[in-house]
Amino acid sequence: MKELGSLLMDQDFFAFDTETDGVDPLRAGLVGLSFSIKENEAWYVPVPENREEVMQILSHFSPALENVRSLKIGQNIKFDILVLRKYGIRVAGPLFDTMIAHYLLNPELRHGMDYLAETYLGYKTISITELIGPKGKNQLTMRDVPLSKIAEYAAEDADITLKLKNIFEPELKKQGLEPLFYDMEMPLVYVLAEMEETGVTLDTVALKQSSEELTHALRKLEGEIYELAGMEFNINSTKQAGEVLFDRLKIDDKAKKTKTGGYSTSEDILEKLRSRHPIISKLLEYRGLKKLLSTYIDALPQLISPVTGKIHTSFNQTVTATGRLSSTNPNLQNIPIRNELGREIRRAFIPDNEDCLFFSADYSQIELRLMADLSGDKNMLDAFLSGEDIHAATAAKIYGIDIHEVTSDMRRKAKTANFGIIYGISVFGLAERLNIPRSESKELIDGYFKTYPGVKEYMDKSIEGAKQKGYVETLFKRKRYLPDINSNNAVVRGYAERNAINAPLQGTAADIIKVAMIRIFQRFEAEQLKSKMILQVHDELNFNVHKEELETVQQIVVEEMENAIKLRVPLIAEYGVGKNWLEAH
Repeated sequence: MKELGSLLMDQDFFAFDTETDGVDPLRAGLVGLSFSIKENEAWYVPVPENREEVMQILSHFSPALENVRSLKIGQNIKFDILVLRKYGIRVAGPLFDTMIAHYLLNPELRHGMDYLAETYLGYKTISITELIGPKGKNQLTMRDVPLSKIAEYAAEDADITLKLKNIFEPELKKQGLEPLFYDMEMPLVYVLAEMEETGVTLDTVALKQSSEELTHALRKLEGEIYELAGMEFNINSTKQAGEVLFDRLKIDDKAKKTKTGGYSTSEDILEKLRSRHPIISKLLEYRGLKKLLSTYIDALPQLISPVTGKIHTSFNQTVTATGRLSSTNPNLQNIPIRNELGREIRRAFIPDNEDCLFFSADYSQIELRLMADLSGDKNMLDAFLSGEDIHAATAAKIYGIDIHEVTSDMRRKAKTANFGIIYGISVFGLAERLNIPRSESKELIDGYFKTYPGVKEYMDKSIEGAKQKGYVETLFKRKRYLPDINSNNAVVRGYAERNAINAPLQGTAADIIKVAMIRIFQRFEAEQLKSKMILQVHDELNFNVHKEELETVQQIVVEEMENAIKLRVPLIAEYGVGKNWLEAH
C-alpha cells in the first residue's frame, strides 16, 4: 500500500474511484478505492468498517489525492470527493470528469459509465445488480460482496474511466470545448462539493405550521369544489375530475379524451378553460397546494441529515440541455417563486445560527440584457444603458407615448411580451397569457419588433444558423444540438426554432452564474471567510453569512456577479439580507 501511495504521488495523472455501501456520498461508508495509471491495469484497495483502520490505510493515499499538481480523473468525481472528505481527505488539483466531458460533447445523451463503455469502447461492464442484486429489501451493500468480485468491478471502473478520458480529451479540443471544460465545469465541481457538504438549515417549526395551515386550506377548498360540482368525488382522481367537468358540468363539449378513454385534465388544458367555470380555478389551486405539501412542506423535514441537522441538496451538472444546474433531494429549481405558496417554503430556509444571516443575490433581467448584447438592438441597448425600467421603456415605444404616461397595465403587457418573445411566444400564446384578443396580441408583437428590429434580426439569424450547423451555442461556446430544426413537421420544427432563439440566452446566463460562483468561492477561500455559499437557483445565489463578514461578502458577491463577463450593457446583481430566504429575496 505504501508503495502504491508513493507510485501515485509520482504521477502527473491517475484515475480513481470509490466503492461505498450507499448512494448518498454524505452518509455512505467507504468500502474501497481503485486506481489506474495505465490502460488495462488497475489496483483495488479494500478498507474495513473500523474507522481507525480506514484512516490508517488512507494515510498512504492522502498525499497523492491531495497533490495540487496531479490531474485526478473520475466519472462523477464530485461523489468521490465528498466521500473522501468524511475521512479528512480533501482531493485537490486539476480534475477530469468523464461524465461532464461527455455531457459537453453530447448534452442530450445519457452519461452513465455503462452506457459510455458500451458506446465508446464496445465493452459491457459488470453491472451493479450482478453484485448486490435488484433494488428491494434483500439488496446487499458493497460491504457484503466477496473481495474477488468487488475487486474486479472496482478496478474495471478506474480502468474504463481512464480509457474514456483518453477518448474525450482530444474530442473536447477538436470541438473547441476545452475552456468551457477546464476553466468552468471542472473548477465548479469543487464549488458544488463544498455547497453540498455545507448544507442548509431548515426551520422545522415553521414548516410544521405551514403544513397545518395548508392542510386546513385544502379541506376548505375541497368543500368549495364539492359545492360547485353539486356532488362529492375524488378530486385526486383525474378520471373522476374529468367526468365531473365534462360530463356533469359540460364545461367543454370538445373535451379531449386520453388513450385510456378518460378525459384529459392536465394543467395546460384546465388553464385554457379557467374562465368558463369557477370550479376550474379552485381545482388548479387545490392541485398546486397538494403538490406543494407533498413535494416540499411535508417532504423537506424527511431530508434532514441526522448527522448534520441540515438538508444537503445535490447539484447536477449533466442534466439540463441548456447548461443550467439542476438539483435533487430537494429539487430547489422548481419552488414556485411568484405565488404565496412558494413564499411559505422560502420562509423555512434559515441561517445556521443567531450569529448568521441569510444573504441572497440575483441577476436582474439577465436574459433580456443578453438579448440586448447579442442582438445589438440600438433601442434595447439604449434603454439598459440609460438605466430606464426596460418594461416601461418597451411599453412607451410600443404604444408611442412618453415613458411617464405608461400605465401599470401597459407595463405588465410589455413585460410579458419582453420575456415571452425571447422564448419565441406566438400571437396565440401571448393572447392566452395576457387574456387579450388575438388582434391585440398581434399588434403587441408587431409593435415589439418595430421597436426592437435588431431582436427580430437576431432571432431570424439564430434560426438560420441553426439550420445550417445543426446547433446553436452560448457566448462560452456551449453547444445545444437541434436535430429537428429542419423537420418537415411544423410543430416539431417550431419547438426547435424556439430553442434556437432561447438556448444561447438561457445557456449563456447559466454559464455566467457558474463563472461568478467559481470566483466568489475562490475569493472566500483566499480571504478565509467563515461565510459559505449554500444554494444556487437559476439566476440567484444564496449564502449563510456571519454577521461580522456581511459587508465583505456583499462586496465580493456583487463585484464577481456583475463582472463575470463584459457585455455591451451592465449586468446588475440585486441583493437582500434577512432572517430567512424569503426576507432576503
